[in-house]
Amino acid sequence: MPLLEPDPEALRPGTPRRPAPDRVTDSSAGGTPEPLRSELTALLGADKVLWKISDLVRYASDASPYRFLPRVVLLTEDLDDVSAILSYAHGKGRDVVFRAAGTSLNGQAQGEDILVDVRRHWTGIEVLDGGARARIGPGTTVLRANTTLARYGRLLGPDPASAIACTVGGVVANNASGMTAGTTRNSYRTLASLTFVLPSGTVVDTADPAADEELRRAEPELCAALLELKAEIEADAELTARIRAKYTIKNTNGYRLDAFLDGATPVEILRGLMVGSEGTFGFIAETVFDTLPLERRVSSALLFFPSLTAAAAAVPGFTEAGAIAVELMDGNTLRASVSVPGVPADWAALPRETTALLVEFRASDEAGQEAHERAAEAALAGLDLVRPAASVTNAFTRDAGAIAGYWKARKAFVTAVGGSRPSGTTLITEDFAVPPARLADACEALLELQSRHGFDAAVAGHAAHGNLHFLLAFDAAKPQDVARYDAFMQEFCALVVDRFDGSLKAEHATGRNIAPFLEREWGPRATELMWRTKQAIDPAGVLAPRIVLDRDPRAHLRGLKTIPKVEAVADPCIECGFCEPTCPSEDLTTTPRQRIVLRREMMRQTDGSPVESGLLDAYGYDAVDTCAGDSTCKLACPVGIDTGAMMKDFRHRRHTPREERIAALTARNFRAVEASARLAVGVADALGKRVGDAPLQAVTRLARKAVRPDLVPEWLPQIPGAAARRLPATSRAGASAVYYPACVNRIFAGPDGGGADAGLSLAEAVVAVSARAGKPVWIPEDVAGTCCATIWHSKGYDAGNRIMANRIVEAAWGWTAGGRLPLVVDASSCTLGIADEVVPYLTEDNRALHGELTVVDSLVWAADELLPKLTVFRTAASAVVHPTCSMEHLGDVGQLRAVAEACADEVVVPDDAGCCAFAGDRGMLHKELTDSATAKEAAEVDRRSYDAYLSANRMCEIGMERATGHPYRSALIELEHATRPTVR
Repeated sequence: MPLLEPDPEALRPGTPRRPAPDRVTDSSAGGTPEPLRSELTALLGADKVLWKISDLVRYASDASPYRFLPRVVLLTEDLDDVSAILSYAHGKGRDVVFRAAGTSLNGQAQGEDILVDVRRHWTGIEVLDGGARARIGPGTTVLRANTTLARYGRLLGPDPASAIACTVGGVVANNASGMTAGTTRNSYRTLASLTFVLPSGTVVDTADPAADEELRRAEPELCAALLELKAEIEADAELTARIRAKYTIKNTNGYRLDAFLDGATPVEILRGLMVGSEGTFGFIAETVFDTLPLERRVSSALLFFPSLTAAAAAVPGFTEAGAIAVELMDGNTLRASVSVPGVPADWAALPRETTALLVEFRASDEAGQEAHERAAEAALAGLDLVRPAASVTNAFTRDAGAIAGYWKARKAFVTAVGGSRPSGTTLITEDFAVPPARLADACEALLELQSRHGFDAAVAGHAAHGNLHFLLAFDAAKPQDVARYDAFMQEFCALVVDRFDGSLKAEHATGRNIAPFLEREWGPRATELMWRTKQAIDPAGVLAPRIVLDRDPRAHLRGLKTIPKVEAVADPCIECGFCEPTCPSEDLTTTPRQRIVLRREMMRQTDGSPVESGLLDAYGYDAVDTCAGDSTCKLACPVGIDTGAMMKDFRHRRHTPREERIAALTARNFRAVEASARLAVGVADALGKRVGDAPLQAVTRLARKAVRPDLVPEWLPQIPGAAARRLPATSRAGASAVYYPACVNRIFAGPDGGGADAGLSLAEAVVAVSARAGKPVWIPEDVAGTCCATIWHSKGYDAGNRIMANRIVEAAWGWTAGGRLPLVVDASSCTLGIADEVVPYLTEDNRALHGELTVVDSLVWAADELLPKLTVFRTAASAVVHPTCSMEHLGDVGQLRAVAEACADEVVVPDDAGCCAFAGDRGMLHKELTDSATAKEAAEVDRRSYDAYLSANRMCEIGMERATGHPYRSALIELEHATRPTVR
């Protein structure tokens, strides 16, 4: 037992609590039951079987309003694993659900038996035919795929708003489309081929010329059944016409019966049926897409109309003019969007009837863009706008920043409106489609229906395609609220089908919410054909029962999740999962969404229940200790939820009063602590060179066991030696800026880069290159003993954080002559700390002083102030760059790239670049976190060699060196070398 083992009780929710009706029962507290656990462990190996109650709970929720606890969660690496699981399920009479990103909005990623995670080990993209096609793993996010394809001037057709998180496999399984895909650019229309595993375990590659022959040999009954269904459909002229008519608008409700019309052979039919099958027909193991041209010339406008009717009437004019997207946002949506960072605050005061259209044109060249803009100007003529636009010149913009802001507001519809819902309510997200000509009528009818049933009316959608989205919030713990929701759904489905002949699901796929209403839209004949198709492909019913087909008329009410109130910072979370791909611990322990999901389950429990105790036992390490605290989840979350801040608060709760006092004492005496740390690093470095790293690692590991792993760092071979005791000599007279060397650069030496700049410290490089540019900097003599306070902030030591935060602001005020000179900070995390993170901990007086300071990251200083005045004498042939998470927060990645491009002929930012999770010293406390966080980026970096490996934060450089084996160093050291005059 470690000396300072934290007490799990510190994280126990307060009492009293009322147990929720959907709480996990005590019978599940032990996790996966036997013999299921041991049998699957023997089949796959212990590392692929997640069985603890905390594992089951964190996988029980997705972006939908439903929650089902799986019996076990499995991680698969290859087709052999998938086949083994399906064979086991057949033999044991069990069912299987495949889950990727969990961004589906209707419970498609949830199962009650065996749940299989197919995200973690199924990523990757191979560009084919110069970008015309791409082979993509099903666990690859759409954003990640498009990032690679952009280099070839191509992109995928489907463009869902959740592209940052949703995976390609999920997009195909749901036939998700998005803002611009319509009915012609979706997965069904743009897939070149698929590789999938049928429920029987048979693997089919539709691109293989022998695929039909092999399928007939392996599955003769299936082939015969598919051809029989095809002949039956084609023989019914009325049904054939109905099927074709249903897909003239967006429709993802039920199975794609047009696959029987479009496919000539069993393999071709299956290829079509797999799209939109929601995991009920098989596992999609690989996709090959026909890509589309990436038209980089973009013109967009956000147009405000006085009414929904006026906005809807304008849509045809823009679509006829060639707009690729016409997105609608009603007044309630606009007002709710002010919670999204960057959305103008004055939207909150817009009249209730106001409706906006986001209109976008794209072209491949200047001539095409100008032609689009002329057509747009003609479409604008005579429109009644709330904010009048006399011409296209002031209505449409080409500015990338403004356009990104428009789309941020539009894509945040679900999370912004959902995040503003009353605390404790469950969110239903639905979408439907009507003929575009009937858009205005459908909007008005929907808003009236919502209001009549007591729901806050809000609607947004893809107006060009007649596709609308809406949200319902209610308390799933209250029977009267559930009854109100049920009554709404009954009327809604009748409205869409009977009045508008529309699609009950336009792009979110059937899911649990619409499955009971499938026959209402398709009729008994077509619905029965869907049941027969499922029976032919999955006769044992192994895959995803009740997700597409369900004859229970109340199935949409089963499994609705309650949303108990949690900590204020996380309470708005709707569990959308946008945060997960950015999280350093996503493949190690938990993600931000899962941290919140686990916390909510604690709140559902009675105080001291076995389930709560099991969750608390795991939460300390899985959630709190292995959170990097980088807060990149805040950047990905449309409403800015900072789960990192929540985990830092939990760290604070676990501290004893004695630990807090020691941390505060450390802050008060940081000058001595800094000197001692530098000395210790120097001694350890000397010992390491003399006796090797192994003895130091053994000693620190023993200390970690004796004290606590989260307090005692482990010695790593990549840790550099000690920095010089003295900083470079500078003068205050004539200085253009105050230069603040971060404490990490005052304690640790810089890298030994070899060559002319061997052993050059970062401080020496910044001083030299600034002077060279005619912008000399001054290092105050009393910087020792000061810090940006991140050391205390990241660990949740509030008293120490407060002491150092106020000290650095008071010191900076004096150094900069009351803010007249900028403060240049040479570590991006420290820049963020001084510029932003210290503010909540300042006294009122010091907050006023802080408001006068100009805090500048050294990269920004170099890119904006120095580069224009420098001459580059030598460049590296190539450089790979690691942007830090702090740079993402600061918006400085562009400056890092600018500095790197001045120093190298070729600069590469890896597509898989992300937070390295070294996080100050967390990489030494939990090196497994950094190993996991850097795995994908390191693999990408190691595919080739570079002449320079650059970043701009010493600890991140150590983390990346550990991950790749290559010596990372500051881009400013490289800049000094590149601009140093040739020695004659």
